[in-house]
Amino acid sequence: MTKSITASRRSFMKGAVAGAAAAAVAPAFAAPAANLPAKWDGEADVVVVGFGGAGATTGIVAAQNGAKVIILEKNPQNHHLSNTRMSGGIFHCPFKDGDPKALKDYAQAMFSGENIDWKEEGEIPEYSEVLAQIWADLSPSNLDFLQSLDPAFIGGSQPGFNKASFPNFPGAEECKYNAYRATYTKRMKNFNQKSVDSPKEETSSGEAFWRCLEEGVKKQGDKIQVAWGTPAVELLKNAKGEVVGVKAMHNGKPVFYRGKKAVVLCSGGYEYSKPMRQAFLEGPGVDGWAFYGTTSNTGDGIAMGMAAGAGLQKAGKSAARVIVPTQVRCNGMRLGSITPAVGSANSIVVDNYGNRYEAETKVTDNPSRYFFYKAAVHFDINSLSYPRTPSWMIFDEKLRASKPLVGLGISVVGYGLVDWDEKNEKPIASGLILKANSIEELANLIKNHPENKGRMVPENLTTTVTKFNKFCDDKKDADFGRRPATLGKIEQGPFYAMPLVAGGPNTKGGLLADGDRRVLAWDGTPIPRLYSVGEIASALKFVYQGGGNLTECLVYGRHVGKNVAGLPDTTL
Repeated sequence: MTKSITASRRSFMKGAVAGAAAAAVAPAFAAPAANLPAKWDGEADVVVVGFGGAGATTGIVAAQNGAKVIILEKNPQNHHLSNTRMSGGIFHCPFKDGDPKALKDYAQAMFSGENIDWKEEGEIPEYSEVLAQIWADLSPSNLDFLQSLDPAFIGGSQPGFNKASFPNFPGAEECKYNAYRATYTKRMKNFNQKSVDSPKEETSSGEAFWRCLEEGVKKQGDKIQVAWGTPAVELLKNAKGEVVGVKAMHNGKPVFYRGKKAVVLCSGGYEYSKPMRQAFLEGPGVDGWAFYGTTSNTGDGIAMGMAAGAGLQKAGKSAARVIVPTQVRCNGMRLGSITPAVGSANSIVVDNYGNRYEAETKVTDNPSRYFFYKAAVHFDINSLSYPRTPSWMIFDEKLRASKPLVGLGISVVGYGLVDWDEKNEKPIASGLILKANSIEELANLIKNHPENKGRMVPENLTTTVTKFNKFCDDKKDADFGRRPATLGKIEQGPFYAMPLVAGGPNTKGGLLADGDRRVLAWDGTPIPRLYSVGEIASALKFVYQGGGNLTECLVYGRHVGKNVAGLPDTTL
């Protein structure tokens, strides 16, 4: 049975989702206003659309450089949620004694790849060098910047992220790459421990990262005004074609905000926009995908930018792997949950026919973890179907009882959008996870599942499990080379199957923007005084290293904030 998102057990999150759904139907696709308003409801040097990590950083640095800032946030203050806040709080901060040239080379390889000998075509070759130079200049001081906002903030060591995820890329070793996880406590909370309701000094992960930025906003005093519950719907231009303001909605009425120097779009991706998912995502874009970030990301800024003449760039890109799609929906689409148990001992992942198709550890290991979705949306040209949509995580009682299959402290579960328990009993009781006394019985349950469409071959699944168990005895996965430490048999009944679809924290593709994050028309010319920061136009178009989205919020938010504060005023 599909649950309504409004059935979330936390009223804090009910409002966030309701606000997102309401904003999703706002007329974001309207053409730019022919006439500017006779009266502005608010005026500042810079108007920022979206109050996540990108918007907060941009606003803080613009204010530090003398600008007055208005930030338009679609959610009300007591229901505020963003991908930044729901994240794991990991951000890149290469060591300062690394080679700056090597750091630029490594960043350019991640962004575009045209400096890699075997890469066929650069993803953003026209702008990647400038993007990489800014990254090299600013990313080593990311921790310094955050601690300047709040000296109590700690960059916790995060094993597995404290090096370059792509060791064969140019500059990977010499740049001394590093990443931290946000925390205010020396003993960091793990990803199953919630921080959202905790005092600041007891927070970790994305909640700690966000609390630090909040402190930075407060420090700017009246230089930054946040207009809560005010979703932007339209960009306004003067006769010269310069973006001079934003039309928004507040309490069902239009309001107008003047940005004398610039407007910066920081409104995130399109995870909960059905038409954009259908247009941009590979495979079945609606039910074949799920995301575990904020439901507020409905592509508003992308639509407004397009209406103002912006081009698009790699719009189908996503930071995604395979995750569990839950029974909770928003705007008709399923919320997913971060699913770190994939690749654990006592489990495998199979397609709809009962066959393994990849080493399961690639789903959660670096560097493949954030583009494994490419394997999930494989199209079979013979059957004209997507055999891995959904995939199925097959596991036994030993794994079920040992740990939660999803992250309980962050993402949709940690913030109350999805109810999941430590022993995974609630999703079994709801029917999300199938349960059987034998592998053959489990195969038949999958076969009768509406999303399997009768494709499961029970003999395939029983053979696959038997073969995998032999690999566990041999301590070697002869088929796919899975990490040996994870080779634990599937042998202790009852047995379980959990659907998995392509998905992750966010989309990455969106508006066409240059190295300075100016939004561009299709012909490459800038739309005057319009900028973008964050997931709405991510720099990480080729590959993605965990924590990259928070990093670009800091790097390009600082860069754009400083630049726009120094612009001359536009005229009306």
